[in-house]
Amino acid sequence: MYHSVGDASDDPYRITVTPDRLDAQLGWLRRRGLRGVSVAALLAARARGEDRGLVGLTFDDGYADFVEHALPVLRRRGCGATLFVLPGRLGGDNAWDPLGPRKRLLTSEGIRQAAAEGIEIGSHGLTHADLTTAGATALTSETAGSRLLLTELTGTAPAGFCYPYGAVDRRAADAVREAGYAYACAIDPGPLTGPYALPRVHVGQRDTAVRMLLKTRLHRLRRRPSQGV
Repeated sequence: MYHSVGDASDDPYRITVTPDRLDAQLGWLRRRGLRGVSVAALLAARARGEDRGLVGLTFDDGYADFVEHALPVLRRRGCGATLFVLPGRLGGDNAWDPLGPRKRLLTSEGIRQAAAEGIEIGSHGLTHADLTTAGATALTSETAGSRLLLTELTGTAPAGFCYPYGAVDRRAADAVREAGYAYACAIDPGPLTGPYALPRVHVGQRDTAVRMLLKTRLHRLRRRPSQGV
């Protein structure tokens, strides 16, 4: 689970990795016979029993620096990824983060560029709202509404959804499923783990080779395998 790729000098939420660090982390994967792919590609390969050696890579929030900094690294390392964007904040910024610098979000053109280069585009909701506290109307807009907007923007209905803040409960997961998504990503969903609450591991600027190794091993111990995917 990645977010922003750029200057990490002012990063109170630890959501940013530099392009060089991303390159080193993906290089670490490749040297171990692993290749980063989109979540949709990973799930499809798993269904065929062909997911050995594949790692799902996700980038949350749809920061503009994805096109400038992340895409070239992914291309160089032969990796794919899923980019979760906010169609209700196109060209805006990370207004939901009270601390740290304002980070620009992708415009519709930037999202189309990423899609044209083979990046899977998924929804992160409309506005980065916590679905576990959203009212009925807002819940529908954030899930079904964002899917409709992304379908119009890219010409393809998104298969994946990502819960803002990683916050998910049964009501939110049901709304995502009813909106027509095939899967959804969380962070550490516990008993809800499954196709609509896939667990992920946060990767940040401080994650060197040793920390990456520890995270891959601890992930298997801390999170039970997803069922039905």
